[in-house]
Amino acid sequence: MSLDWDRDGKDWPNRQHARFTKAAGTHWHVQRAGEGRAILLLHGTGASTHSWAGLFPLLAARHAVLAMDLPGHAFTQAPNGFRPRVGTMAGAVAALCQAEDFAPDVIIGHSAGSAIAIRMALDGQVVPQRIVSLNGALRPFEGMAGQVFPAMAKLLHYNPLSARMFVWGAGSQARVERLIGQTGSEIAASYLDTYKRLLADRDHVGGALAMMAHWDLAGFARRLPELEVPSLFLAGSKDRAVPTEDADWAAGTVKQGSSGVLEGLGHLAHEEAPERVFQAIFARETN
Repeated sequence: MSLDWDRDGKDWPNRQHARFTKAAGTHWHVQRAGEGRAILLLHGTGASTHSWAGLFPLLAARHAVLAMDLPGHAFTQAPNGFRPRVGTMAGAVAALCQAEDFAPDVIIGHSAGSAIAIRMALDGQVVPQRIVSLNGALRPFEGMAGQVFPAMAKLLHYNPLSARMFVWGAGSQARVERLIGQTGSEIAASYLDTYKRLLADRDHVGGALAMMAHWDLAGFARRLPELEVPSLFLAGSKDRAVPTEDADWAAGTVKQGSSGVLEGLGHLAHEEAPERVFQAIFARETN
Protein backbone atom coordinates (compact mmCIF):
# COMPACT_ATOMS: atom_id res chain seq x y z
CA MET A 1 0.00 0.00 0.00
CA SER A 2 1.45 3.36 -1.04
CA LEU A 3 1.70 6.25 1.37
CA ASP A 4 -1.04 8.83 0.99
CA TRP A 5 -0.66 12.29 2.53
CA ASP A 6 -4.39 12.71 3.17
CA ARG A 7 -4.33 9.48 5.14
CA ASP A 8 -0.78 8.96 6.44
CA GLY A 9 0.10 12.63 6.68
CA LYS A 10 -2.56 13.32 9.30
CA ASP A 11 -0.20 12.35 12.12
CA TRP A 12 3.14 12.77 10.33
CA PRO A 13 5.84 14.21 12.61
CA ASN A 14 6.10 18.01 12.37
CA ARG A 15 3.15 18.05 9.96
CA GLN A 16 2.46 21.69 10.85
CA HIS A 17 5.64 22.67 9.01
CA ALA A 18 5.03 20.48 5.94
CA ARG A 19 4.15 21.45 2.40
CA PHE A 20 4.76 20.28 -1.17
CA THR A 21 6.78 22.04 -3.85
CA LYS A 22 8.36 21.34 -7.26
CA ALA A 23 12.04 21.61 -8.19
CA ALA A 24 14.34 19.78 -10.60
CA GLY A 25 11.40 17.87 -12.05
CA THR A 26 10.58 16.47 -8.62
CA HIS A 27 7.50 16.90 -6.46
CA TRP A 28 8.99 17.32 -2.99
CA HIS A 29 7.63 16.92 0.51
CA VAL A 30 9.47 19.53 2.57
CA GLN A 31 9.33 20.81 6.12
CA ARG A 32 10.49 24.34 6.90
CA ALA A 33 10.39 26.39 10.08
CA GLY A 34 12.25 28.92 12.20
CA GLU A 35 14.38 31.98 11.56
CA GLY A 36 18.08 32.75 11.71
CA ARG A 37 21.06 30.75 10.54
CA ALA A 38 19.99 28.30 7.80
CA ILE A 39 20.32 24.60 8.65
CA LEU A 40 19.66 21.87 6.07
CA LEU A 41 18.76 18.34 7.21
CA LEU A 42 19.43 15.28 5.00
CA HIS A 43 18.16 11.87 6.10
CA GLY A 44 19.69 8.52 5.21
CA THR A 45 18.65 5.70 2.89
CA GLY A 46 15.23 4.27 3.72
CA ALA A 47 14.28 7.07 6.12
CA SER A 48 12.30 10.30 5.66
CA THR A 49 11.61 13.63 7.36
CA HIS A 50 10.26 11.64 10.31
CA SER A 51 13.87 10.83 11.23
CA TRP A 52 14.25 14.45 12.40
CA ALA A 53 11.04 14.44 14.47
CA GLY A 54 12.84 15.28 17.71
CA LEU A 55 15.80 17.29 16.42
CA PHE A 56 13.84 19.50 13.99
CA PRO A 57 11.93 21.52 16.65
CA LEU A 58 15.05 21.92 18.78
CA LEU A 59 16.87 23.45 15.82
CA ALA A 60 13.89 25.50 14.60
CA ALA A 61 13.63 27.23 17.99
CA ARG A 62 16.83 29.15 17.15
CA HIS A 63 17.48 28.63 13.43
CA ALA A 64 15.84 28.45 10.02
CA VAL A 65 15.53 24.74 9.23
CA LEU A 66 14.72 22.89 5.99
CA ALA A 67 14.18 19.13 5.74
CA MET A 68 12.80 17.01 2.94
CA ASP A 69 12.03 13.45 1.87
CA LEU A 70 14.77 12.58 -0.61
CA PRO A 71 13.65 11.53 -4.13
CA GLY A 72 12.03 8.11 -4.07
CA HIS A 73 11.47 8.26 -0.32
CA ALA A 74 8.17 8.62 1.56
CA PHE A 75 6.14 11.44 -0.02
CA THR A 76 8.75 12.62 -2.57
CA GLN A 77 8.51 10.76 -5.86
CA ALA A 78 11.61 10.35 -8.00
CA PRO A 79 11.13 11.62 -11.57
CA ASN A 80 11.15 9.10 -14.41
CA GLY A 81 14.65 8.01 -15.34
CA PHE A 82 16.19 9.47 -12.19
CA ARG A 83 19.43 7.72 -11.18
CA PRO A 84 19.92 8.23 -7.42
CA ARG A 85 23.69 8.45 -7.37
CA VAL A 86 25.52 10.61 -4.83
CA GLY A 87 26.02 13.34 -7.44
CA THR A 88 22.48 13.35 -8.81
CA MET A 89 21.00 13.35 -5.30
CA ALA A 90 23.26 16.27 -4.39
CA GLY A 91 22.22 18.13 -7.52
CA ALA A 92 18.52 17.55 -6.85
CA VAL A 93 18.78 18.80 -3.26
CA ALA A 94 20.80 21.82 -4.42
CA ALA A 95 18.07 22.65 -6.95
CA LEU A 96 15.47 22.41 -4.18
CA CYS A 97 17.50 24.78 -2.00
CA GLN A 98 17.70 27.23 -4.88
CA ALA A 99 13.95 27.02 -5.49
CA GLU A 100 13.36 27.60 -1.78
CA ASP A 101 15.85 30.52 -1.72
CA PHE A 102 17.56 28.63 1.10
CA ALA A 103 21.36 28.94 1.30
CA PRO A 104 22.43 26.54 4.06
CA ASP A 105 25.00 27.79 6.57
CA VAL A 106 25.08 24.37 8.21
CA ILE A 107 24.23 20.98 6.73
CA ILE A 108 23.47 18.05 9.03
CA GLY A 109 23.40 14.69 7.26
CA HIS A 110 22.70 11.24 8.62
CA SER A 111 24.31 8.12 7.12
CA ALA A 112 24.04 8.44 3.31
CA GLY A 113 22.73 11.98 3.84
CA SER A 114 26.23 12.89 5.02
CA ALA A 115 27.67 11.90 1.64
CA ILE A 116 25.07 14.05 -0.12
CA ALA A 117 25.94 17.03 2.10
CA ILE A 118 29.66 16.69 1.38
CA ARG A 119 29.14 16.17 -2.35
CA MET A 120 27.06 19.37 -2.54
CA ALA A 121 29.96 21.28 -0.99
CA LEU A 122 32.60 19.56 -3.13
CA ASP A 123 30.69 20.44 -6.30
CA GLY A 124 30.28 24.06 -5.23
CA GLN A 125 26.49 23.79 -5.26
CA VAL A 126 26.32 25.24 -1.73
CA VAL A 127 28.84 27.10 0.41
CA PRO A 128 28.12 26.05 4.01
CA GLN A 129 30.12 27.25 6.98
CA ARG A 130 29.94 23.82 8.55
CA ILE A 131 28.94 20.20 7.89
CA VAL A 132 27.85 17.77 10.59
CA SER A 133 27.85 14.05 9.81
CA LEU A 134 25.83 11.71 12.03
CA ASN A 135 27.02 8.12 11.63
CA GLY A 136 28.08 9.02 8.12
CA ALA A 137 28.22 6.24 5.51
CA LEU A 138 31.19 7.66 3.62
CA ARG A 139 33.23 4.70 2.38
CA PRO A 140 32.47 1.23 1.02
CA PHE A 141 32.10 -1.81 3.24
CA GLU A 142 35.38 -3.64 3.63
CA GLY A 143 36.13 -7.13 2.33
CA MET A 144 33.51 -9.37 0.80
CA ALA A 145 30.64 -7.22 2.11
CA GLY A 146 31.83 -4.37 -0.08
CA GLN A 147 31.36 -6.56 -3.14
CA VAL A 148 28.24 -8.51 -2.14
CA PHE A 149 26.01 -5.74 -0.74
CA PRO A 150 26.13 -3.38 -3.76
CA ALA A 151 25.65 -6.30 -6.14
CA MET A 152 22.67 -7.52 -4.12
CA ALA A 153 21.14 -4.05 -4.13
CA LYS A 154 21.46 -3.86 -7.91
CA LEU A 155 19.91 -7.31 -8.29
CA LEU A 156 16.96 -6.38 -6.10
CA HIS A 157 16.49 -3.01 -7.78
CA TYR A 158 16.43 -4.34 -11.34
CA ASN A 159 14.11 -7.22 -10.47
CA PRO A 160 10.60 -5.75 -10.89
CA LEU A 161 9.28 -8.07 -8.16
CA SER A 162 11.96 -7.16 -5.62
CA ALA A 163 10.14 -4.30 -3.93
CA ARG A 164 6.97 -6.38 -3.63
CA MET A 165 8.91 -9.30 -2.21
CA PHE A 166 10.64 -7.05 0.31
CA VAL A 167 7.40 -5.35 1.33
CA TRP A 168 5.63 -8.65 1.79
CA GLY A 169 5.40 -9.17 5.53
CA ALA A 170 6.99 -5.80 6.30
CA GLY A 171 3.86 -4.81 8.21
CA SER A 172 4.88 -7.21 10.92
CA GLN A 173 5.79 -5.34 14.10
CA ALA A 174 8.32 -8.03 14.98
CA ARG A 175 10.07 -7.68 11.62
CA VAL A 176 10.33 -3.91 11.89
CA GLU A 177 11.69 -4.15 15.42
CA ARG A 178 14.23 -6.72 14.22
CA LEU A 179 15.37 -4.50 11.33
CA ILE A 180 15.75 -1.46 13.57
CA GLY A 181 17.50 -3.55 16.20
CA GLN A 182 20.16 -4.39 13.64
CA THR A 183 21.17 -0.71 13.61
CA GLY A 184 22.14 -0.86 17.27
CA SER A 185 19.47 1.69 18.20
CA GLU A 186 16.47 1.53 20.51
CA ILE A 187 13.87 4.01 19.30
CA ALA A 188 10.45 5.08 20.55
CA ALA A 189 7.25 3.37 19.45
CA SER A 190 6.28 6.39 17.34
CA TYR A 191 9.40 5.99 15.20
CA LEU A 192 8.81 2.24 14.90
CA ASP A 193 5.27 2.87 13.69
CA THR A 194 6.51 5.25 10.99
CA TYR A 195 9.16 2.79 9.79
CA LYS A 196 6.45 0.14 9.71
CA ARG A 197 4.42 2.30 7.32
CA LEU A 198 7.48 3.13 5.20
CA LEU A 199 8.49 -0.52 4.87
CA ALA A 200 4.98 -1.40 3.77
CA ASP A 201 5.15 1.13 0.91
CA ARG A 202 6.42 -0.45 -2.33
CA ASP A 203 7.44 2.89 -3.82
CA HIS A 204 9.48 3.87 -0.77
CA VAL A 205 11.22 0.50 -0.61
CA GLY A 206 11.90 0.67 -4.34
CA GLY A 207 13.40 4.13 -3.91
CA ALA A 208 15.68 2.92 -1.13
CA LEU A 209 16.81 -0.08 -3.19
CA ALA A 210 17.49 2.16 -6.19
CA MET A 211 19.61 4.46 -4.04
CA MET A 212 21.63 1.51 -2.73
CA ALA A 213 22.06 0.12 -6.23
CA HIS A 214 23.48 3.36 -7.64
CA TRP A 215 25.62 4.47 -4.70
CA ASP A 216 29.35 4.74 -5.48
CA LEU A 217 31.19 5.38 -2.22
CA ALA A 218 34.55 4.33 -3.63
CA GLY A 219 34.62 7.27 -6.02
CA PHE A 220 33.16 9.56 -3.39
CA ALA A 221 35.75 8.62 -0.75
CA ARG A 222 38.57 9.50 -3.14
CA ARG A 223 37.31 13.09 -3.22
CA LEU A 224 37.01 13.54 0.55
CA PRO A 225 40.51 15.10 0.91
CA GLU A 226 39.26 17.97 -1.27
CA LEU A 227 36.68 19.06 1.33
CA GLU A 228 37.64 22.39 2.89
CA VAL A 229 34.47 23.03 4.92
CA PRO A 230 34.95 22.58 8.69
CA SER A 231 33.25 19.26 9.43
CA LEU A 232 32.24 17.36 12.55
CA PHE A 233 31.84 13.58 12.35
CA LEU A 234 29.77 12.08 15.17
CA ALA A 235 29.40 8.32 15.61
CA GLY A 236 27.27 6.20 17.92
CA SER A 237 29.31 3.77 20.01
CA LYS A 238 26.67 1.07 19.43
CA ASP A 239 26.27 1.65 15.69
CA ARG A 240 25.99 -1.73 13.97
CA ALA A 241 25.55 -0.31 10.46
CA VAL A 242 28.62 1.92 10.09
CA PRO A 243 31.88 1.25 12.00
CA THR A 244 32.36 3.83 14.75
CA GLU A 245 35.99 4.33 13.73
CA ASP A 246 34.85 5.66 10.34
CA ALA A 247 34.24 9.02 12.04
CA ASP A 248 37.91 9.30 13.01
CA TRP A 249 38.93 8.21 9.51
CA ALA A 250 36.75 10.87 7.88
CA ALA A 251 37.91 13.59 10.28
CA GLY A 252 41.51 12.76 9.44
CA THR A 253 40.84 12.70 5.70
CA VAL A 254 39.19 16.11 5.21
CA LYS A 255 41.14 19.35 5.61
CA GLN A 256 39.28 20.65 8.69
CA GLY A 257 37.74 17.70 10.48
CA SER A 258 36.94 16.71 14.05
CA SER A 259 35.14 13.68 15.45
CA GLY A 260 33.27 12.54 18.51
CA VAL A 261 31.54 9.48 19.92
CA LEU A 262 27.96 9.38 21.15
CA GLU A 263 28.24 6.83 23.92
CA GLY A 264 25.47 4.26 24.21
CA LEU A 265 23.73 5.26 20.99
CA GLY A 266 23.38 3.38 17.70
CA HIS A 267 23.03 4.25 14.03
CA LEU A 268 19.80 6.17 14.64
CA ALA A 269 21.32 8.25 17.45
CA HIS A 270 19.36 11.40 16.55
CA GLU A 271 16.12 9.44 16.83
CA GLU A 272 17.10 7.83 20.12
CA ALA A 273 18.32 10.97 21.87
CA PRO A 274 17.73 14.18 19.90
CA GLU A 275 18.60 16.40 22.86
CA ARG A 276 21.98 14.71 23.32
CA VAL A 277 22.76 14.96 19.62
CA PHE A 278 21.70 18.61 19.60
CA GLN A 279 24.07 19.34 22.48
CA ALA A 280 26.91 17.40 20.85
CA ILE A 281 26.53 19.36 17.61
CA PHE A 282 26.66 22.79 19.21
CA ALA A 283 29.06 22.02 22.06
CA ARG A 284 31.69 21.23 19.43
CA GLU A 285 30.81 24.03 17.08
CA THR A 286 33.58 26.38 15.98
CA ASN A 287 32.97 29.67 14.22
